[in-house]
Amino acid sequence: MAEKYRHELKYVCNEMELSVIAGRLAPLMSIDKNAREKGSYNIRSLYFEDYYNTCFQENEAGTDPREKFRIRIYNGSTKRISLELKKKERGKTLKEACPLTLEQCRMLMKGIPLPVSSQYDKTLQKLNLLMRTRLMRPSIIVDYDRVPYVCKDGNVRVTLDRNVSSSVYVSEFLNPQIRKRPILPAGKHILEVKYDEFIPDYIKDNMELSTLRQTAFSKFYLCRIYK
Repeated sequence: MAEKYRHELKYVCNEMELSVIAGRLAPLMSIDKNAREKGSYNIRSLYFEDYYNTCFQENEAGTDPREKFRIRIYNGSTKRISLELKKKERGKTLKEACPLTLEQCRMLMKGIPLPVSSQYDKTLQKLNLLMRTRLMRPSIIVDYDRVPYVCKDGNVRVTLDRNVSSSVYVSEFLNPQIRKRPILPAGKHILEVKYDEFIPDYIKDNMELSTLRQTAFSKFYLCRIYK
């Protein structure tokens, strides 16, 4: 199966803008099933960086293509631990992912490559190789609360991310609570729009706000700047 790259647009917005968009989208889109109980969930990601600081520099320069690795958990739980490789090319993104065991996660958190094995998923094999050849190691934790809206038409996903914070205490990644600091000015949040080939007009029209400003920088980059 061919890899499927998706469009991804990001905006920095204030609470009023986020509330207006949420009010408009609620009747048109569904809340993601993983957030239906509380309406939102917490995402915590541990990003990796190599010896040469390549990921940060490529993001700053807008290098195309580029990629970065992260380990992700939800709501501070270790029940589901994923290793993700996020690629960006020609303005589109592709995410590859595989599950990690708790033991594998703890080793990678310490910057220790796993024993070489052909049984690993290709994503884990690639990270393992880069940890040995480019000294790739855990760099920064990115933590935020997400309200996710989804729509089958165009496979659209709109996410409202509040309380975006960073932490340099990578050893605390799996702790229920971690030391962290906000990386955006008070009252500022991030809105993300992801889709395959098109956004339905009834969604696009309701997201029109003259005050929205698109940003090219990722949460990883912003957290690295203000760590």
